[in-house]
Amino acid sequence: MEELKPMPPSSCPLTPLGFLERAATVYGDCPSIIYNNTTYTWSQTHRRCLKVASSLSSNGIRPGHVVSVVAPNVPAMYELQFAVPMSGAILNNINTRLDARTISIILRHGESKLVFVDYLSLDVIREALSLFPPETPCPTLVLITDDEEEAPPPSLSVDVCTYESMVERGDPEFNWVQPQSEWDPVVLNYTSATTSDPKGVVQSHRATFSMTIGSLIDWSLPNQAVYLWALPIFHVNGWSYPWGLAAVGGTSICLRRVEAPTIYSLIKRHGVTHMCGAPVVLNMLTNSPMAERLQNPVHILTAGAPPPSTVLSRAESLGFVVSHGYGLTETAGLVTSCAWKPKWNTFPANERAILKSRQGVPTVVLTEMGVVDPNTGKSVERDGVSLGEVVLRGGSVMLGYFKDPLGTSMCMKNGWFYTGDVGVIHSDGYLEVKDRSKDVIISGGENISSVEIESVLYSHPAVNEAAVVARPDEFWGESPCAFVSLKHGFSNKPGERDIIDYCREKMARFMVPKTVVFMHELPKTSTGKIQKNLLREYAKELDSSKVKMATGKVVSCFYPPIYSPRWLQTPFIATPISTSICISMNNFNQSTYFA
Repeated sequence: MEELKPMPPSSCPLTPLGFLERAATVYGDCPSIIYNNTTYTWSQTHRRCLKVASSLSSNGIRPGHVVSVVAPNVPAMYELQFAVPMSGAILNNINTRLDARTISIILRHGESKLVFVDYLSLDVIREALSLFPPETPCPTLVLITDDEEEAPPPSLSVDVCTYESMVERGDPEFNWVQPQSEWDPVVLNYTSATTSDPKGVVQSHRATFSMTIGSLIDWSLPNQAVYLWALPIFHVNGWSYPWGLAAVGGTSICLRRVEAPTIYSLIKRHGVTHMCGAPVVLNMLTNSPMAERLQNPVHILTAGAPPPSTVLSRAESLGFVVSHGYGLTETAGLVTSCAWKPKWNTFPANERAILKSRQGVPTVVLTEMGVVDPNTGKSVERDGVSLGEVVLRGGSVMLGYFKDPLGTSMCMKNGWFYTGDVGVIHSDGYLEVKDRSKDVIISGGENISSVEIESVLYSHPAVNEAAVVARPDEFWGESPCAFVSLKHGFSNKPGERDIIDYCREKMARFMVPKTVVFMHELPKTSTGKIQKNLLREYAKELDSSKVKMATGKVVSCFYPPIYSPRWLQTPFIATPISTSICISMNNFNQSTYFA
């Protein structure tokens, strides 16, 4: 059989873009997108995407050019996941909550030729372009308007065209540009920068195809599912589900803002069957005053950070069927999932929630997963205790970091992609991510998982959000510092002593937070991850030179964080045993998930 080689009929490049044409054939009259009072069918969506791709080509966009999109989950954002790569261009989704400086850096680094921008982001994009050096050409702007929103129209210059005008003048018979090779790049996504500057992650047609098929299989997404877009599409291309929904003829329920009342209303109105969201969305839904038992189950896939078992338990009590996975921008989506075993259904609810909070086993598209000693590269024991770095390899792993060969070589080595996440493998082969490597607290020689402390804090009935970071300690080297926000309307709010005593009852004493900081809301990235890098910097400033400790009495004082001038100078309390601080986040200058 050695003479049998790949031939053109058997080696067509794999790409998820072809799913759209199939959807138009099979599900042509079925709804593809619903947004407020607007509904499109799959035939209309296919036609609109071809027309936008045609207009891009007519405007000089060529294969290999980068086209950026700055928009929330509106119909145009969904369509552009197909239209941009159908023109041969590389799709670059940019989150809508970044500041002008960061967007300017991304646009220049990616050498974007054109930017589709939602009307509410127009001002920040114009500011971002104003930061370009004089010799650097600015990308063309195309405005995404929204007739469904009651908002004043933006001030337009004559050189800005609109998305709908590109739809109108495009050719519906456009012969879309298929990749020459399945290894050709199709998307350029920038990391959320929870621990460092954003990196440009390049994914191929092959990787996105593999991820899309694997996601459909792993979640068992049925034909014509009704999917609510609570997960930002700009976050790793919505975990591949824009393409996946075309493959199964599903209906996308778009929404501009992620708010609990809106989500519950849309679930009831459209009979939503599936949705995705970070743990912060689960927390928001379960703590909402509108939270009540769902009439029909809604499958929700969560990832992005290890979800506290208490949040999972509350969500399932409302009728959400929660699935949990793990992935990174560098893997194009979720590559592990906590595959459920039937016997676990007989376990108590709390034990089921703990099991479901694990990241699980590889999906069908991931070749292999491991946890290794970062120094030796050897696998750790499968005992649920031995810590190591999570490593992955498979068809959806990135091509590499754009213009960063050193960064690529540092994480792609020994045949593995090194994630920077710390985890353990349990005896049953299931992965549990304990922390980012930078988030592990080393106190008196003991490695402390911040996630384990956070899980205990989330079980407190008054705690809404919690994050734990390392604070410098003269004696122990580092000690746990807890940042906590409390639930609104809770009459008996705990103090720092109550929080510490609660932790002492549920964990080893060396793990108990020595410092408790109360906030109205914790700072988050645009994808809902708590910004521990900011909290770590703040915790570093809470040293003995800034806090006047007193024996036997409480001292009131002021301490303004030095790295953010828009923070309020807020009084806090210091005690001999631990420190409790109350911070107002109202003027915090970082974007939050619900901004």
